[in-house]
Amino acid sequence: MDEAVQIVNAIKKGQISPIYFLFGEEAYFIDKISDYIGDKVLTEEEKGFNQMVLYGRDVSIDDIVGNAKRYPMMAERQVVIVKEAQHLSRTIENLCAYAENPQKSTVLVICYKYKKLDKRKKLFKIIKKNGVIFESKKLYENQVSDWLRKHLLSRGYTISHKAALLLVEYLGTDLSKISKEIEKLKLALPQQTEITPEHIEEHIGISKDYNNFELKRAIGERDMLKATKIITYFAQNPKDNPFILTVTLLNSFFTQLLQYHGLNDHSPKSVASALRINPYFVNEIQAAARNYPMKKVSGIISSLREMDLKGKGVGAVAMSDADLLKELIYKII
Repeated sequence: MDEAVQIVNAIKKGQISPIYFLFGEEAYFIDKISDYIGDKVLTEEEKGFNQMVLYGRDVSIDDIVGNAKRYPMMAERQVVIVKEAQHLSRTIENLCAYAENPQKSTVLVICYKYKKLDKRKKLFKIIKKNGVIFESKKLYENQVSDWLRKHLLSRGYTISHKAALLLVEYLGTDLSKISKEIEKLKLALPQQTEITPEHIEEHIGISKDYNNFELKRAIGERDMLKATKIITYFAQNPKDNPFILTVTLLNSFFTQLLQYHGLNDHSPKSVASALRINPYFVNEIQAAARNYPMKKVSGIISSLREMDLKGKGVGAVAMSDADLLKELIYKII
């Protein structure tokens, strides 16, 4: 996150490199940097003749180099952005010759999503020397809440701790998806608002009381009544609460619980670090560990795998999601 901000700040100061190679699993930061370059490096008048967007599935390295070697028209520089460059993975090393002596009047941006560039290869070393290379790593779940709070704060909003956790629990760690949902909140709420679970329920449609976050807590506390109410709600709203997603999240929860049982140090800081979870969840894990010993947890993980197969139609002919959820809760609690 900080490195992406540093790259943008350098561009704002006029420190513009001839090559930006943006790669990694998290598409959000790659898009943000490339979009910023596309929006800000050239004026609107200059863009018509001097800005080009290419797509990796449609071009070769030679095509990219040919466009990058062009001279700008009535402007100090041109911008060439290559999206979906991961489709050129087999030939990407052929960019070495150009990277060794890049056109000074060209800003070449390579968006190489969902793949890694081998740091041992020549291309990585050359671009690191002559341009900017940025690896966009997936954030862990415990990092996403912090990113969310900072992201909203920079836009004039705050968010309650529970609301942030609710969004992350429901949407996962996909920052692009979270960002789109935040835009809905920004359209509906004035700046200086603290976003609450009630706002999320009203404007995004995630129930503040009946969601996987609350189900996980109810199961951890062995609260059968609350868990039953939640799965009944899920059964009535299957599109918003798919069975497969519930099984996946519960499997992640009990896998963390299994890891917890294997730790020597059960202090909150150590648990949060080892399990890569938000410290907020440590008490929840510790409470669940008292209710589910290691042997029981192992059996539950086995049951979850079985239910995952049934949810995909293996060995569960004509079973509804409601029936699957009831069987799942029965087996766990």
